Amino acid sequence: MSDNEGGEEYLFKVVIIGDSAVGKSNLLSRYTRNEFNAHSKATIGVEFQTQSMEIDGKEVKAQIWDTAGQERFRAVTSAYYRGAVGALVVYDITRGSTFDNVGRWLDELNAHSETAVARMLVGNKRDLESIRAVSVEEGRSLAESEGLFFMETSALDSTNVKTAFEMVIREIYSNISRKQLNSDTYKAELTVKRVSLVKNGNDGAKQATMLSCCSS
Repeated sequence: MSDNEGGEEYLFKVVIIGDSAVGKSNLLSRYTRNEFNAHSKATIGVEFQTQSMEIDGKEVKAQIWDTAGQERFRAVTSAYYRGAVGALVVYDITRGSTFDNVGRWLDELNAHSETAVARMLVGNKRDLESIRAVSVEEGRSLAESEGLFFMETSALDSTNVKTAFEMVIREIYSNISRKQLNSDTYKAELTVKRVSLVKNGNDGAKQATMLSCCSS
């Protein structure tokens, strides 16, 4: 088969955004390495991990980026968002201010996104129920109003971490698949037009007709 069919694989860039110390790095390490570090320091330098899963018999790899400590300086760069097709917007359910800032992160994501992004709102630190400051209903309501998926997670005890990442990755795959179906049709039409423009005489006309009947 040509054009990598058969051994087809996809690589999707996913970003994790949100205020400092909401648990972004621990969500990433729990999902990709099943590790949790209670004393993790703020990430410095660009950090990403790659995780694979299979969808429809195809290998799908997610390259998941962590904000690299930049969020402390309100300086997450446009390069961080470039090419991202998925995003987890994370807040800490025990700190209301991190929830209040979700809107700012969504604005920044929208400003830097070049394409449709599968987005999920994540309320992390669900294990700290006794000091909860943001209710499940508040989280769900914000997600509904912004058109986001919503899930509460605990990087500490693994609750919903895998599910949250995989929901985003499946949604990206679904978006990309729909686009590819559309673009293949579009490419076929372009081919027909190009042949009829480039070729002259009857041969060209015949070839264009053949392509239009066989490439739909």
